[in-house]
Amino acid sequence: MRTVGGILRFADAEGRVRVGLGDEEEGAVRPLPGVRDMADLLRRPLSEIRELAAAAAEQRPAARLDETTPLPPIDGGTEVWAGGVTYERSRQARGEESDSADLYDRVYGAVRPELFFKSVAWRVVTDGEPIGIRADSSLDVPEPELALYANAHGEIVGYGICDDVSSRSIEGENALYLPQAKIYAGGCALSAFIVPAWEAGDLSAGHVRMSVLRGGDEAFSGEVALAALRRKPEELVSWLFDCYPFPDGAVLATGTGIVPGMDFTLQEGDVVDIAITGVGALRNTVVRGQRALDWLVDSRTRPALRHPGVPAPE
Repeated sequence: MRTVGGILRFADAEGRVRVGLGDEEEGAVRPLPGVRDMADLLRRPLSEIRELAAAAAEQRPAARLDETTPLPPIDGGTEVWAGGVTYERSRQARGEESDSADLYDRVYGAVRPELFFKSVAWRVVTDGEPIGIRADSSLDVPEPELALYANAHGEIVGYGICDDVSSRSIEGENALYLPQAKIYAGGCALSAFIVPAWEAGDLSAGHVRMSVLRGGDEAFSGEVALAALRRKPEELVSWLFDCYPFPDGAVLATGTGIVPGMDFTLQEGDVVDIAITGVGALRNTVVRGQRALDWLVDSRTRPALRHPGVPAPE
């Protein structure tokens, strides 16, 4: 499954970082007029963002998609947050890995959702870049999730895919170790395209699908209906914005309903494929340990660069 386009942060052939509308069927990209970066876009109200997108759609293409480099779809002060225990399978999985199963049962049924910080913008990777697993973890999983893009006004602007890569062994040892299990280099991937909210339709009728390839063979696969998400996207965003200002907007991953059994762990070299109906796809290869992510610091100080294994535009 693939998306046919959406809002895209990209580097053009001259290395300039821009924000535009990408159309995969046409193979073209049109910059959003007057938008400096993604944070600038997310500071604006939804009505203005729609007007900018409509204006861009009327322009002639500025570049071919195959002549650009897609970049992680957030920058500046935009933060990534995530919701936990929002599917029945997630509640079960947390109980399997922890001796505090009742803690997760209470969260699943509570009025207030579990929301936690996941990543700053510069540490996010995108399609084709590697995701990481910690060297000090023995049980690691990808967590495929619908991602909500909210502007500074708390309005849902669009949708994408998040892989909330997690250490089950560290979180299972003690629930207070959640930040160490969740926040580290290579632990957050976002699909390159943001599907505008006004074009997305009813996503609740769709599915999240994930497969993990190991040596060319399928080591794991799973699927969950988005209708199984216990909390509505608008509810999760409302809780997130209730006491936090997000002047550059925020991305909120809505939790996972696909969790492998305790006998599965990610390995270096695995390829994780995620697809969400009407949203698109995300593919990343797994690396192990912080040193395998050293390239991230240099590449994000020079935004037009990506992981050395990802081809630059010709």
